Formats: sequence, C-alpha cells, structure tokens
Amino acid sequence: MKTDSILSTLGLAQRAGKVVSGEFMTENAVKSKKAYLVIIAKDVSGNTRKKFCNMCEYYQVPIREYASKDELGRSLGKIFRASLAVTDNGFAQAIMKKMD
Repeated sequence: MKTDSILSTLGLAQRAGKVVSGEFMTENAVKSKKAYLVIIAKDVSGNTRKKFCNMCEYYQVPIREYASKDELGRSLGKIFRASLAVTDNGFAQAIMKKMD
C-alpha cells in the first residue's frame, strides 16, 4: 500500500536523524533553511495549516498534507505529530516522489 511506504520512509528518515517534528522544531528548520520538505497532518487546525503554508511559501519549502496526526506520530515513534520537517534532500525527494 502506498500510504505505508511513505510512512515507513519517514520512519527511516527519523532513525537517520533527518526529521524534526512538532510545531516549534518544524518552524525552526524552515526558518534556518534546513527543511527540504514539510509535512502537516490532514487533521490539523485551519490556523496551523495557514501558518505553515504561508511560512513554506515564503521560505520556498515544499509542503504536503499527509495522514493523520496519530499516523505521522506513530511513524516517527512518538505520540502524535501535526507537523514535521525532513532535513535531508534525498529523503525529501524520495517522499515527494511517492506522494505525487
């Protein structure tokens, strides 16, 4: 199933230390130009969605909506995560290729 390969790639990137998650860390990664891809959960609030979409547009970082907060969190071995940033270009490209 397509969903699982994206989540397992995220898990792999997390274990490689190439993912930061949580609103504060994600925002930091984008603003310090370390983020190659931002993923927000499909069930985030409108405010959170708008904030990250605007920020990613400004800093020219690709952003995708994917899975639920629980699924994103579980793939990273954490409770739930509304947002995360992939800080490795290779992982970011691989994930975007699977999403498109």
